Amino acid sequence: MTHPLQIAVDIGGTFTDLVLEDGDRRLTRKVLTTPTAPEKGVMDGLQLLLSESGRKLADVTMFVHGTTLATNAILERKGAKTALIATEGFRDVLEIAYESRYDQYDISIEKPVSLVPRHLRLTAPERIDAQGNVRRPLNEAAVAALVPGLKEAGVGAVGVSFLHAYANPAHELRVREILADAMPELSISVSSEVCPEIREYERTSTTVANAYVQPLMGRYLKRLEAMLKEGGYQGPVYLMTSGGGLTTIDVAARLPIRLVESGPAGGAILAAHIAGLTGEDRLLSFDMGGTTAKICLIEKGQPQMSRSFEVDRAARFLKGSGLPLRIPVIEMVEIGAGGGSIARIDALGSIAVGPDSAGSEPGPACYDRGGTAPTVTDADLILGRIDASRFAAGSFALREDLAKGALGKDIGERLAITPEIAALGVSEMIDETMSNAARVHAVERGKAISDHSMVAFGGAAPLHAARLAEKLAIQRVIIPPNAGVGSAVGFLRAPVAYEVTRSRYMRLDKFDAGIAEALLKDMVNEAETVVRAGAGGRPVSVRRAAFMRYVGQGHELLIALAEEPVKPDSAAALREGFESEYAQQFARFIPGAAIEILSWSVVASTPKLTATRPPAPNARAAAIPAAKRAVMDANTGKTVEMPVYWRFDLAPGDRLSGPAVIAEDETTTIVTARFNAHIDAVGCIVLERKG
Repeated sequence: MTHPLQIAVDIGGTFTDLVLEDGDRRLTRKVLTTPTAPEKGVMDGLQLLLSESGRKLADVTMFVHGTTLATNAILERKGAKTALIATEGFRDVLEIAYESRYDQYDISIEKPVSLVPRHLRLTAPERIDAQGNVRRPLNEAAVAALVPGLKEAGVGAVGVSFLHAYANPAHELRVREILADAMPELSISVSSEVCPEIREYERTSTTVANAYVQPLMGRYLKRLEAMLKEGGYQGPVYLMTSGGGLTTIDVAARLPIRLVESGPAGGAILAAHIAGLTGEDRLLSFDMGGTTAKICLIEKGQPQMSRSFEVDRAARFLKGSGLPLRIPVIEMVEIGAGGGSIARIDALGSIAVGPDSAGSEPGPACYDRGGTAPTVTDADLILGRIDASRFAAGSFALREDLAKGALGKDIGERLAITPEIAALGVSEMIDETMSNAARVHAVERGKAISDHSMVAFGGAAPLHAARLAEKLAIQRVIIPPNAGVGSAVGFLRAPVAYEVTRSRYMRLDKFDAGIAEALLKDMVNEAETVVRAGAGGRPVSVRRAAFMRYVGQGHELLIALAEEPVKPDSAAALREGFESEYAQQFARFIPGAAIEILSWSVVASTPKLTATRPPAPNARAAAIPAAKRAVMDANTGKTVEMPVYWRFDLAPGDRLSGPAVIAEDETTTIVTARFNAHIDAVGCIVLERKG
């Protein structure tokens, strides 16, 4: 019997991960990312996977893709030359930002560098008020007069963000028409489509970022789509969004800013799926790849969501130090802690690791591709955690001598320690950095991290998960099947989904059901149109909600709209829902206080893949190791002989006691002496603290 053939691809900073699912059969592959032409790495990996499966690209029914290309373009400032057109008098919205400093006492503060230099921040005479009324008509001649300057500057993209355009987009749309007629090749992003919400700075920043990456992403997606069709693929191409849903390639090319966290979002979707399979109510998702580590809280089977996100922070943990993006995003903390993170001695004479990474070119020293700086992967190799001959399914061998040389020269000699102790120091430092980030992330959300189990995936996460759990007092660690390509596996568990958010101010004591229902109907139509284009005949459900707060407050709560259509007496239900949610978060609400709605939200989605929890397997005899390996114990600093088990030899019910090594093609799980391990009913490695 021929099953539907599905493929997922996740392009990371170091590796491109590929997953092929053919019914119950799953094949995976990791290949080095090709930064100058990412589609080349994708197609090379696809050929390897399809060759192994005995199938053709024409047999594939679904192709899902996530990429860090948009994120990296912003971080590395490799996007298009971009201009901004704002309302006259608002040229410096990007510079003024929040009118505050993210660190009040740092006299050497570094502000995030704008994507648009000041000489390309332009204005047009026009004005629309918060109710959408035209106070000053658009001066079209002034807009046309900007064209020669844009051409002379070699601008490739323009962001248009007018005051209160969320309430009336007419002026922005007319500017787009004028510019498109004069410069047909110009990429144009308007805030009323990219981010039709209040908060001028965030809306402008998001629009500019979308314009900045749009030409790059558009060209890349066209090249990839053409290569897939040339290879025989005839199905739809889906892109993973930052909010955890899939969207079509056309929407992704128009709104590429929604892809900035697509890879990490796939990992969070996998963690939520694992929560359903294992019955875990509280999970800490830990995704560590070659360049970054991502940490996310999963509560009651759902990752926490947010409407705001910062990229390219000047200070890693300080809010306000990055470029704000107002998009639907799975809430997580991302730090420069991956296998390729570079280690050094800092000004205080201590070991520091990251956030810069060796990436795939030249890569860690042990890759033997020209890299000379010591990295976390070099340290893990020296500590015995990685089998040099079987790294990345044996696609290339690692050089232990080069790793020792790099660690000895840059760390060992300066601290008068051996390369092995230097490697342990690098490993402990990166584990402490990640555990600190996890603690801060949990505390900021009022959560006790020790109450959570951990699910670990990504090429490097299983190597560090047990030690991280020790530092965080976590009792249970879950390593899912094919953990090394976990985010790509998560792509195939995601629904096709699209969220529309629009600002329309309304107080509950002056609730206008007619205006609210008309707005929501228009939003539902937009969201459903996007989702049905990629739903493939699957049913589409819609969730409607309002962002609400007490009058005078600065932040909102998302409250579901249970009634459809909205009626005049819906205000009472909205008040009840808001007061209930407010009391849950802050232990009390304010009786009778005035409540206002700032924005409205509609999410259209195909059904989520349901996770059925299988019965627990029967306990089996202790597993028999296939080999032994000398591995340094992080707790004692001594090298011990650890039994090595091949994951594909282990079956549900098998159990073993740490310290031990469980190896597979894409990663390796280190079971420290403080944990026992067993294989559960779905094939997850489950580490449980002894005693």
